[in-house]
Amino acid sequence: MNTRDDLGARALHILETVFGYPSFRGEQAAIVDAVARGGDALVLMPTGGGKSLCYQIPALLRDGVGIVVSPLIALMQDQVDALAEVGVRAAFLNSTQSFDETIRIERRLRTGDLDLLYVAPERLMTPRCLDMLDTLKIALFAIDEAHCVSQWGHDFRPEYIRLSVLHERFPHVPRIALTATADHQTRAEIAHRLQLEDAHRFVSSFDRPNIRYQIVEKASSRKQLLDFIESEHPGDAGIVYCLSRKKVEETAEFLNENGLTALPYHAGMDFATRSANQSRFLREDGIVMVATIAFGMGIDKPDVRFVAHLDLPKSIEGYYQETGRAGRDGLPASAWMAYGLQDVVQQRRMIDESETDDTFKRVQGAKLDAMLGLCETLHCRRQRLLDYFGQSSEPCGNCDTCAQPPSSFDATVAVQKLLSTIYRVDQRFGAMHVLDVLRGADSDKLRQWGHEQISTYGIGADRSEAEWRAILRQTIALGLISVDHESYGALKLTEAARPVLKGLEKVQLRAYQKPVKTRRTSKPKGYVETDLSAEEQAVFEKLRWWRMETARKHNVPAYVVFQDATMREIAKVQPTSLDALRGVSGVGEKKLESYGAEIVALIGDMATP
Repeated sequence: MNTRDDLGARALHILETVFGYPSFRGEQAAIVDAVARGGDALVLMPTGGGKSLCYQIPALLRDGVGIVVSPLIALMQDQVDALAEVGVRAAFLNSTQSFDETIRIERRLRTGDLDLLYVAPERLMTPRCLDMLDTLKIALFAIDEAHCVSQWGHDFRPEYIRLSVLHERFPHVPRIALTATADHQTRAEIAHRLQLEDAHRFVSSFDRPNIRYQIVEKASSRKQLLDFIESEHPGDAGIVYCLSRKKVEETAEFLNENGLTALPYHAGMDFATRSANQSRFLREDGIVMVATIAFGMGIDKPDVRFVAHLDLPKSIEGYYQETGRAGRDGLPASAWMAYGLQDVVQQRRMIDESETDDTFKRVQGAKLDAMLGLCETLHCRRQRLLDYFGQSSEPCGNCDTCAQPPSSFDATVAVQKLLSTIYRVDQRFGAMHVLDVLRGADSDKLRQWGHEQISTYGIGADRSEAEWRAILRQTIALGLISVDHESYGALKLTEAARPVLKGLEKVQLRAYQKPVKTRRTSKPKGYVETDLSAEEQAVFEKLRWWRMETARKHNVPAYVVFQDATMREIAKVQPTSLDALRGVSGVGEKKLESYGAEIVALIGDMATP
């Protein structure tokens, strides 16, 4: 029986020699210890926080094979390749393999030739697979992306509910469920459905201090996106999320026409094209992937420097999950969104028209309200984001509202004018018509209906159309106005509007600000300085070229060879011996053996006059 200190020493030894890291981060050590000793665990850790080590190291410490349940068939190959690069024996089983490949993997399992097996939940639940597992010594079960079990969540997968069979069929095998995204309700549902009520719970900070959050008023969203990429992330890899397949195609085409390398990704594309685009994004530098949310869960590419949204996400969980794909390497990254009136209207309509029961609609409505609150907040966005997950924070200094604090104003009179106008046009007209009446537009349509004669005609002429759109957007977000989609988008007053119209309640809104290009005014807290000298930058670029050629020879993504953060450290240290290279974070013994001599030679060649 190992002592606690002995187990901890063995875990640290694996971390250093296999994965190349000098120490555990956050609660990694406690999680590894709990699972390695046979305990169950429910782990909430932000993307890039090192979740995979929390099951990979216990699987190496315990007898048998670790079974990793993952819904990410398209990424299993890259995950297995990354483990092979550090000397871990890993394989996967999924529907993309031939019968002969499956038999070969099963033979390796039976002979004890695997440390980790990745398997899709659909495959795991087949009688053939479960019967095979009965014959094996299993070190642990790791259930990745565990939020997929939640029927209230943003990424529900029905097959996940059946995973409770693991506890019933293998009661003595420890289980670890992991996710980057779960509010209190989702955590409770994960624990209940996976029978993990008695599991150790580890909730890390949801904060990603290296990500800069920015939400801008929509004007010309594609042009705004292009300006953002060209000014803040030229040549960087990034992801752009759109709500519809058509918008994905059009945005990718627009970016390509303007000199960027952009690829589309959505569920309507044929599998081969979709897979080829994903592979290029993962394996090449500087690609911008334009996608629906069909793309991204579990994306391992660490050097995604920005995630942009051209449409409002449905929930803070979805937003957090998607933006978390930026900056997994801990280096500075951006989460940028263009948000406007149509986003509010569209998301409300999607909830109203969904074929679900009223309880589900109420839950989705509350999630949307929280998302709107994040967009309209007058305070630090990071504080608002973390508060949603039950955590607190000081103002971060690394979001747009910290860099350029917005102001609020008493909008009661303005909102009364808006509500009165909607009422006086009989709640039968859409946003543009109502705003034309308010601003006193000279319009044939207004004269056709006699709306130039009503008492509210022109009473809002002192404000621009952009200002009124911002007021209308926030008023809809507050629930004072609804949009009747069966009446071609007619604006209607809700019961909540009555006390405002009667002067019994005041309304405070965020003041409209003209869109301006903003720059980082301060360095975000919590990430390592990455500025390189001219000499170090030259070494880094040479290393990138070497990495690209090496990855091509090995047919793996470049980051599987080394991450940018590791290569930046190599560029700073400029090791001239294997011992010096051994001390660099991310360089384990297998990578030292595979690439050490080449890197030392490359550094030496550059140092030679």
